[in-house]
Formats: sequence, C-alpha cells, structure tokens
Amino acid sequence: METRMDRTPLTRDFFDRPVLDVAPDLLGRVLVRTTDEGPIELRLTEVEAYAGEIDPGSHAFRGPTPRNSVMFGPPGHAYVYFTYGMWHCLNLVCGPEGMASGVLLRAGEIEVGADVARTRRFSARHDRELAKGPARLATALDVDRALNGADVIAAPSGPSGPLSVLHGTPPPRDQVRSGPRTGVGGDGAHHPWRFWIDGDRTVSPYRAHVPRRRRPS
Repeated sequence: METRMDRTPLTRDFFDRPVLDVAPDLLGRVLVRTTDEGPIELRLTEVEAYAGEIDPGSHAFRGPTPRNSVMFGPPGHAYVYFTYGMWHCLNLVCGPEGMASGVLLRAGEIEVGADVARTRRFSARHDRELAKGPARLATALDVDRALNGADVIAAPSGPSGPLSVLHGTPPPRDQVRSGPRTGVGGDGAHHPWRFWIDGDRTVSPYRAHVPRRRRPS
C-alpha cells in the first residue's frame, strides 16, 4: 500500500530546535520551490548540520559578518552562500535567534517539476542526478543570493513564498545514517553531522577534505 505524502507545511517551531535534532528530522521532508515556470518539489535525502560559533566548520564560527548575518536571525529562513566563485548552496537556519546554526541541504529527489529542473541541470544524465550534491540542488531549484533570508514558513492563509517545506514522509529511524561532513577539515572534520537516507540513489558521494597545496614561489 502506497503511503500518501503529508502536505502539511512545517511550522517555525520545527526549526526552533537544536541543529542536531533538526538536521536528521529534515530527511524525507519536501522542499517546495515556487518559480515562474511552475513548482518544483524536492524530497530531502541528505543534509549536514553546522552548529555556529561552537563549530569550526561553520561560516558563523568567528561571529557575525555581512555574509552570514541571516544565520544569526530567527529560525526558518534560508541562508544562501556563493562558493568557489561559481556555485550557490542552500541552508535552512534553525535554533533560537542569535545561535547561528543551520542545515546545509546536500541532496534530494525531485518528485514534481523535474522538467523545469532539467532546463537548469541539462548536464544531468539521469533525474536522480538533478539535485545530487548541494550546488546541483541549488542550481536545479534556481536558488541564488536573491533568496538569502527568504522565510520558508508558509503563511496560514494566502500564497506561500518562493520556498516552503512540507511534512513529507520521514524515513524510519533505522534507515537514517550519519558520518563526517563532506569536505570539512580541521577541528570539525570528524563530527558525524552528515545525515542521509540509507540506500537512496540521490545521495551524493562522500569526499574527505583535501588541503590546498601552495604553489612553490
């Protein structure tokens, strides 16, 4: 018997919790991106937790800056950053205001709007690769810095914003796996704060941090 997906929007209270509670609980939830071409619905299959000023791997580790200011705001907002001079990544802010924790959305399965996503991810060989990795996810959903700070909590009445999150269908607890975060080095390298649904083909491959070598002068 097929289980129907719960389309109830998540509330602010869902995100107003410790990041290590929110991150695994986001698996199986459905991120909705509203675009001019139509909606895209993404079932989240892989995420990473970042614990702000106590986490050396977090952008907020050294305190607030113009770049990370959204992370210090209220929970339930999008934090979008630009990396390597070419890619955007989408995070959801959680925890109490001022704590600067967030969850990086690393991968998911596009269940609605794959035709729209393909126009932005034309190099994907299969639909399961459309959002397989954080940069691919943001590209498929047409996410850039214009959405930084967007509220993902749907209003009780009236149209929702460009991003919202539905209850979805969380996986059984025994299907949730955890391990080190991808590409994080230093003191934060070994925190098992990456969470994914075991066996899901949209989950991205793990890559350890590789220090950049300086060219000899």
